[in-house]
Amino acid sequence: MSELTPRATRRIGHKGADHIAPGNTLASFDAGLAAGVDMVEFDVLSENIDGTGRLLLAHDYEDAARRTPLELEEGLAHFTSEAYAGIELDVDLKLPGYEDRVVTALREHGLAARTLISTMEVPSLRTVRALAPEIRLGWSVPKVRRNYLAHPATKPFALAALVYARRVLPPKLAAAIRAGEIEAVMAHWALVTPAFWRTIREAGGELYVWTVDERPRIAALEAMGVTGIISNDPRLFD
Repeated sequence: MSELTPRATRRIGHKGADHIAPGNTLASFDAGLAAGVDMVEFDVLSENIDGTGRLLLAHDYEDAARRTPLELEEGLAHFTSEAYAGIELDVDLKLPGYEDRVVTALREHGLAARTLISTMEVPSLRTVRALAPEIRLGWSVPKVRRNYLAHPATKPFALAALVYARRVLPPKLAAAIRAGEIEAVMAHWALVTPAFWRTIREAGGELYVWTVDERPRIAALEAMGVTGIISNDPRLFD
């Protein structure tokens, strides 16, 4: 976030600005920048499921198959331009196995200092911490690959799981923060309550909330004072 325009809550573009231009593309990153984001979130996926091959800017393999995705080096080179000076990055690792190559690429482009690496994969968090203690880490919760609240057939199960997660996750996340394993929590909006945020804050951590595409919910989270809000449409912040 630029020191010239500090905000109480950071405004973060999901995949750049996925509702303005196709996500994880240069056009989407630029759309997020034009909308005034403080941070750009994007996904990094290995070409092969074992972590080998090219590093692609894609959310999953179906996403990668639908288009010709950018490679990590192309995306990072874009972020070194003067236009992105002061803009933070949230590099979301989708799978384990290529952490060392991401760290190396960030360092080579001089971007490690303004990057937060996030992931649902706890082993990846440990690997990156050992490789690059200078890079901030965010644990993304819950570990799901689809929005079960959005489907009538799975919503009852998801609501029950949500109640359980709100009780179990905060102390576990706070312990990881106090142990120096992570600096931040990346939480789905449905998990976040004032008590959830208070637990993270009192542990000394940051809380980033994903993925929020409704103005009233954005306003409520800003009023709560969370560290950052991740949205597909950064225009909603205005």
